[in-house]
Amino acid sequence: YAEQKYGDKPEYLWERFPQFAAIRKHENKKWYCLLGTVEKSKVGLKGDEIIEVANFKIVPKELPELLKKPGYLPAYHMNKKSWVTVVLDGTVPLTEIKKLLDKSYTLA
Repeated sequence: YAEQKYGDKPEYLWERFPQFAAIRKHENKKWYCLLGTVEKSKVGLKGDEIIEVANFKIVPKELPELLKKPGYLPAYHMNKKSWVTVVLDGTVPLTEIKKLLDKSYTLA
């Protein structure tokens, strides 16, 4: 979606962490999405299964409402005030994920 709409491809920037990719605005190289896989326990969920997640930049005042919704978590490995993590297991509808990505893009 990011590539089709904005021309930005995921970049695998870390040799040590090949399961993570950043999507950056091509104009200014600022991140607006971080994709990866993590153990559930690392994001505050029960279990040690590996899950797919995406981090999105957000307006900080929107965070409390987002965290009340299923599938939304405090940001993994990012600023917990201006980023949010979304579990990519179908809990959050794709249309909502696209809106998050669009908003994140404008904030980057």
